[in-house]
Amino acid sequence: MTFATALATRTRYIGFLAVVLAVSVLAFEPARTAPAADPATEVLTKDAVLRDADNPVLGNPQGDITIVEYFDYQCPYCKKISPVLDQVVSEDKKVRLVLKDWPILGEPSGYAARLVLAAKYQNKYEPAHRALIGKVGRLTEAVIDDTLAQAGVDVAKAKADLAANKATIDALLKRNNDQAEAFGFRGTPAFVVGTFRVPGGLTAEQFKLAIADARKAAKGGTKGK
Repeated sequence: MTFATALATRTRYIGFLAVVLAVSVLAFEPARTAPAADPATEVLTKDAVLRDADNPVLGNPQGDITIVEYFDYQCPYCKKISPVLDQVVSEDKKVRLVLKDWPILGEPSGYAARLVLAAKYQNKYEPAHRALIGKVGRLTEAVIDDTLAQAGVDVAKAKADLAANKATIDALLKRNNDQAEAFGFRGTPAFVVGTFRVPGGLTAEQFKLAIADARKAAKGGTKGK
């Protein structure tokens, strides 16, 4: 059974292999004089989707297949699927998991995203992320600060690092938002698995099928790392 077959009876699955093929051509063609590119095309290049260096990576940084998650710390479905992703990454040691903050559920989401991203400057991104993605209940700035402090984050330093790196962090969030909108995602969580886009959550088994199909596509010449 393939990933597409498994999802045919369950959810809104959109294979975007043709999109990725077109994007790859645009990304790797030699530079030439031409009219300005479509902004949507620019944000959907292979490197922009899979290799934006400012987005945190969990799992195997050198993995052969990438899962990209667009998420919001206030999204209950993102919280529910987090242990599923952990299981997939734990069982498949060749998966890169790229986490793309897409704070669309109100101001606390934006505050949480920015502060967790700032925590990377003290090498605390992963515990900060796990603390908030696992936090049950409504988020406020006070709850976010307290949750991160309990996870071992120096919150005062994170806020100082956020202020010092605000332009970089805001630019990253804008790229993530532009990309999610260009893909046509309507909410969180949303995923890219190799050469497939998935506007919604999957089970662990469905992720495994998607990864297997993505590896087959990559071997056939459609690189999806």
